[in-house]
Amino acid sequence: MFVILLRFGANKAAAAQHMEGHNAWIRQGMADGVFLLVGSLMPNSGGAILARGATREEIAARVDGDPFVAAGVVQAEILEIAPARADERLAFLLP
Repeated sequence: MFVILLRFGANKAAAAQHMEGHNAWIRQGMADGVFLLVGSLMPNSGGAILARGATREEIAARVDGDPFVAAGVVQAEILEIAPARADERLAFLLP
């Protein structure tokens, strides 16, 4: 499982021109079943994604395909989590 942090970078001002592509990228990740949760980092500092069902290399390749990443709107950090315990409502996340 992965947490992907997308923190605004030096080219944040270009976000509007890449928003359509970024949103399409998110929709594709959700449709593929890889992205489980997508949201904003508050206050207005970027975004975060909870992802699973792919290798680290596949996640990295997917992140590189984000128009925001390609344009330098955000800088991505990929954190890998090895789930060990979960509340019963999140038990589906355990291996």
